[in-house]
Formats: sequence, C-alpha cells, structure tokens
Amino acid sequence: MQYRGKAHKFGNDVNTDYIISGKYKFKTLDMKELAKHVMEDLDPDFYSKVSQGDLIVAGSNFGCGSSREQAPLAIKYANVGAVLAKSFARIFYRNCINTGLPVVECDTDLIAAGDELEVDLAKGVIRNITAGIEIPVKPLPGVMIKILNDGGLAPHFRKYGGFNFD
Repeated sequence: MQYRGKAHKFGNDVNTDYIISGKYKFKTLDMKELAKHVMEDLDPDFYSKVSQGDLIVAGSNFGCGSSREQAPLAIKYANVGAVLAKSFARIFYRNCINTGLPVVECDTDLIAAGDELEVDLAKGVIRNITAGIEIPVKPLPGVMIKILNDGGLAPHFRKYGGFNFD
C-alpha cells in the first residue's frame, strides 16, 4: 500500500471533536457533507486546501475523545490518503482500520507542513521528498493491511463471508 501527498500538520491531542465538531454529527449522516467540516476548528480552510491523497500529520494521542466512527469516516471522505502520528488513541486507531482509513505511527518531527510525502506501508518507510529523508514506520500487522486493502472491516466481511485473516 502506497500513498503520496502533501502534509497537513497538526499538534498533540487532536480530539475527535476537533476532527469533526459535535455540532455537525447530529445534523447529518452524509459523510460527504461531514467531510466539508473536517479539522475546521483547527484550520477553517482545511477542506479547501486538501487534495486527493494528502496526509494528515500530527503529534501524540491523535483521535482522543469519543469513540464515534464519524471522525475517521469524515477524514476518509475528505479524500485524505492516510493519517500519520506519533501515537493514536486506541479506539480511534481501530475505528480507522475498520473504516478503511490507513493510520501510521512514526516520528512526525521530521515532517513539516506542506512537505511532499510518499508512504510505503509494505516497505515500512515514509519518504519525505521535500526534505530528502526516509522515516521508518511502525509496521501494521498483516491482518490490518488485509482489512485496509479490502476497504475496511465491513467490505472484508462481505468479501470473505466472515473472519478470514489468512
């Protein structure tokens, strides 16, 4: 799995209400509509700046807060290719895998806003094309890569008729 895009950088402890404000979660279940409001409390212009495949880059504890799946789904529907962070809130991390949004744990200090990145999950490396460096990543277990390749947990179940992680 490879992703390439521009880095949109955020700090530590980005909670799910910053990802998608609670004021929108109860107005619509339309993920395309929710995507228009992703990260707007931290960057009001985020949705207009993000291009297909761009990457959210953050510090520690990304996705803390509520366990609602709207946060990773809204990121995915905003056409973000993957989220890179030093660490993730565990339930957010799992919700990302379940919804088919790749998440990568790595040292994000070597990435600046606007850097052009290439993420290669199979090789376990991020290439910061702008800075001319490679950043090793914490590899995802094979089962998670399989679920991501299938588009998330529900499509994986539909494909295999239940659990199949061989």
